[in-house]
Amino acid sequence: MKYSKEVKDFIRNNVKGRTTKELVELVNKEMGTDFTESKMKSYKTNHKLRSGTPVGNKPGMPTKMYPQKVKNYMKSNCVGTSPGRMADILNEKFGTQYTHKQIRSYYKNHGLRCGLDARFKEGQVPPNKGKKGYYSPGCEKTWFKKGHTPENYRPIGSERVNVDGYIEIKTSDPNSWSLKHRVIYEDHHGKIPEKHVVVFLDGNQLNTSIDNLKLISQQELLVMNRNGLFSDDADLTEVGVAVAKLKCKIYEKVR
Repeated sequence: MKYSKEVKDFIRNNVKGRTTKELVELVNKEMGTDFTESKMKSYKTNHKLRSGTPVGNKPGMPTKMYPQKVKNYMKSNCVGTSPGRMADILNEKFGTQYTHKQIRSYYKNHGLRCGLDARFKEGQVPPNKGKKGYYSPGCEKTWFKKGHTPENYRPIGSERVNVDGYIEIKTSDPNSWSLKHRVIYEDHHGKIPEKHVVVFLDGNQLNTSIDNLKLISQQELLVMNRNGLFSDDADLTEVGVAVAKLKCKIYEKVR
């Protein structure tokens, strides 16, 4: 999406010292944009902008995934315990759900050595040598059958609410989702033009009735946000849209 010079300058002048979340809230409030955190992260990356705020934890510090008691246990008991075995022990002792791969990566990243050598020795013959397509007897019982549908499969038309509070609808397999209010608007009125957005007249993002959806330009959205023209009353918001359109026309004439 292309943004006006005014929006770009505002972001550049306010990015320092603010987290992405804080910057999104400020820019959307002051400039009438519809940034999400993911959009803002991409924008900052593409324009080489840095906030200068600290990211993550200092190296070696406990984290939510690896609390201090888990770190201490691995450090004290890693010798003679393979990563796979350590994962099983931690899950049983602390009620965690570590995978063998996660603990193997932790060992590597933190310089832990178990002292075990699992490499093949010279002259050692692998047990599956000469057995093409070999698998352990009995494991075939757990294989997916042809045409099997995963338990978490969502059919086309399924709905969900995203992190920004908007309803999304599945539009195609395997995993394509679109904003429901935009889909409904385009079903009734055709493709949404560039530099335009669809807003909710009553302010309720979950009310995707076509009567509650209104197409306005990004410039009109900016005017409405700056002048507090949105309301939870749909009729008042309609009046606000008319005022915003009038202000934009006056601005164009003056310019």
